[in-house]
Amino acid sequence: MPESQSSPADRSRVEASAGHSGSLFVAGLQAAWPICLGYVPIGLAFGVLAQKAGFSMPEVGLMSVLVFAGSAQFIGVAMWQGGAGALAIVATTFVVNLRHVLMSSSLAPYLKRCRPGFVTVFSYGVTDESFAVNLGRFRDQSWDPKRALILNQAANACWVVSTVAGAGAGQFIPERAFGIDYALIAMFLCLLVFQLRGRIYVMTGLIAGVLALGLSLLVPGNLHVVTASIAAATIGYAVRDRKRGT
Repeated sequence: MPESQSSPADRSRVEASAGHSGSLFVAGLQAAWPICLGYVPIGLAFGVLAQKAGFSMPEVGLMSVLVFAGSAQFIGVAMWQGGAGALAIVATTFVVNLRHVLMSSSLAPYLKRCRPGFVTVFSYGVTDESFAVNLGRFRDQSWDPKRALILNQAANACWVVSTVAGAGAGQFIPERAFGIDYALIAMFLCLLVFQLRGRIYVMTGLIAGVLALGLSLLVPGNLHVVTASIAAATIGYAVRDRKRGT
């Protein structure tokens, strides 16, 4: 019997599907590259600091894969170097990462139609930077979960590679060289500036800063950061709704 051949219509559908997948991948990478540019110096800085604290390259890589949270990793390494116990490190990083509850709740409405497996993989890649970019694009209605997932995973890969490279280069770099201990602070300041799109955002940021500073004198550990963030976001939301007359 002659070998069956696909019809032109079938071939067109396959080519269109492949082209669509390619465009999704390219769009995700295009959105991710600014994040990756920021991750490279911060990842290198973390790798150097972790190496100075006694972590090996495989250990740094494993930590980046399992944790994938810049602030938590910096805090964990600093506490480990200071002699803190495992329970204290886990508890502190858990509290610091509670902000992911707020970020995930903001992204959840855009993932309502996604399967649980997709949401699980997507949630692994939610960071401050990917959240800011994805949420902005979702709000502009120019984004979809697949592109957002590609962005998350591209950023994740860049972070892991950068931290491992930093751990490898750490033995050749003196401590506190090039201002690497300031890298994480600089990243969060940049993220804050990008989010200040109106007076309500500026007000919320100022309230969060003042509350965090005041609570740091009263609340032990890093719980004051989460408390100040939730309180400032609640106040900002209430003020915005009052202006809208709702």
